[in-house]
Amino acid sequence: MGDLMGDTTATRTGSVSRKTNETSVSVSVNLDGTGTSEISTGVGFFDHMLDQLSRHSLIDMEIDVKGDLHVDDHHTVEDTGIAIGQAISKALGDRRGIARYASLDLAMDETMTKAAVDVSGRPFLVWNVSFSAPKIGTFDTELVREFFNALAQNAGITLHILNHYGANNHHIAETCFKSVARVLRIATEIDPRQANRVPSTKGTLA
Repeated sequence: MGDLMGDTTATRTGSVSRKTNETSVSVSVNLDGTGTSEISTGVGFFDHMLDQLSRHSLIDMEIDVKGDLHVDDHHTVEDTGIAIGQAISKALGDRRGIARYASLDLAMDETMTKAAVDVSGRPFLVWNVSFSAPKIGTFDTELVREFFNALAQNAGITLHILNHYGANNHHIAETCFKSVARVLRIATEIDPRQANRVPSTKGTLA
């Protein structure tokens, strides 16, 4: 996938390859996709969450990760968040013409979670989510926050996630991914009334 060159008529895609002593990560995204994905991180629950992120944002994602899972899942999850964020930032280019803002309450059975985003160029995460257990299956619940922090910092977005209530930890995690997906879909879409204008009185979202 090629990178956006600042023209909203171009395909808004971005690709990142990242290799360290801990992980090897390859990510490609298409902001104007249909939510199709090919995902392999070696962490089953995380793959499921990333599939939700792609499906409900309508961002096509190709993600291939080889990590030091013999240590734990931390490096794999965090480095995947870094690479997805960087790929989204590349695909956004100068963020010309986007809606920029979105906020949504998302319900899933007994759980409700709110996500709000400003695709501002200014990275920040506000996290108000608690889990009642340290693990969902074999997956560390604290890694949900680590993923979204890495995503926000590297995509250059302000992201607020608030879990209103919920009893099932799987549902709480899943509503975080789904609600973020939905606000990313709305905020990164091209607003026809913006034309090629950067949605800021500053004239830049860099």
